[in-house]
Amino acid sequence: MMRTRPLKVALLGCGVVGSEVARIMTTHADDLAARIGAPVELAGIAVRRPGKVRDGIDQGLITTDATALVKRGDIDVVVEVIGGIEPARTLITTAFEHGASVVSANKALLSQDGAALHAAAEQHNVDLYYEAAVAGAIPLIRPLRESLAGDKVNRVLGIVNGTTNFILDKMDSTGAGYQEALDEATALGYAEADPTADVEGFDAAAKAAILAGIAFHTRVRLDDVHREGMTEVTAADFRSAKEMGCTIKLLAICERAEDGRSVTARVHPAMIPLDHPLASVRGAYNAVFVESDAAGQLMFYGPGAGGAPTASAVLGDLVAVCRNRLSGATGPGESAYAALPVSPMGEVVTRYHISLDVADKPGVLAQVATVFAEHGVSIDTVRQQGKDGEASLVVVTHRASDASLSGTVEALRSLDTVRGVASIMRVEGE
Repeated sequence: MMRTRPLKVALLGCGVVGSEVARIMTTHADDLAARIGAPVELAGIAVRRPGKVRDGIDQGLITTDATALVKRGDIDVVVEVIGGIEPARTLITTAFEHGASVVSANKALLSQDGAALHAAAEQHNVDLYYEAAVAGAIPLIRPLRESLAGDKVNRVLGIVNGTTNFILDKMDSTGAGYQEALDEATALGYAEADPTADVEGFDAAAKAAILAGIAFHTRVRLDDVHREGMTEVTAADFRSAKEMGCTIKLLAICERAEDGRSVTARVHPAMIPLDHPLASVRGAYNAVFVESDAAGQLMFYGPGAGGAPTASAVLGDLVAVCRNRLSGATGPGESAYAALPVSPMGEVVTRYHISLDVADKPGVLAQVATVFAEHGVSIDTVRQQGKDGEASLVVVTHRASDASLSGTVEALRSLDTVRGVASIMRVEGE
């Protein structure tokens, strides 16, 4: 039997995502009520600019006093889509203190203060859900947190930022340079006026921290994630990748060590083979590849951003949280029992593609090979091209640690026959 008294929802933020949440709550009200077992009522919307025209939004719901809204006491669920650290953190904790559960899309806050927020939610016996914080509409957090709860996840490898994937895909498919591809992404609305958070990997690193924490039952903060941007990727890198049967993606990679005693989390550009499922992810789409003991290899794919896709994830969490409110229960909270250490990037082992500018004369290859051998880095393949006294030398290694490769590169730079290191890129997905 359906309860007639509605569950009341406070919405913090009414931008691209928030306005879609409000629209879906209104247009799909009957369906949501049937799925939850009670009506849901949008009780208030906190915004910074109350005079802005918002089509389809009841102006009577608009307020600039977000604190008063979450303190009302009759609010069952607070939906936070304002982003950033403050005032979001204070508003969420205040909501908990006043008995409301929270649905959030705030990857920056969760990657930095997730443990404290989970503890506060547990203290007040309410829910904290955040499917929309990672990969937009793609169901990912709930499968990791619930569907795979009985399995052992060993690796999460993914494209979790649509802006960077659009840029790299454009460079790959058209031969465009980085700036040209970025300009197109900006013109189409895929990139912000200031794209730093995307192209320098900050956005993906926050998502990697969240994914690693859930996958490995370990607290992983944003500061634990090694981050490299993609602004130095060139058309020449893509030509080299194609010669290897690869393409280039900005990847978020979370791994359990082979001995199971530590984990790593990192974001950086990498070459991946064209036959890997992630290589075919085009445009602004996201995809995440999960490897576990029992389930094996799983791939999650779909739109990773945008108002409607992200609102879909928010509404999915809202339904789950409302059902919990009706039953008097709470969903899964933080699982950090494993408490595994996060290894530094220097200990990460992977393959490398190194492009060197060298003098075109006898003995160069022998010198370079000697440096690699002295640092314990085994060479898989070498390709050399030369003309008019100058040459390029492309070396692909077997698996080596980041620390040993760094030492190798420093030694190579000291050789008088090496004019410079044109590029270094990791090779993943093999």
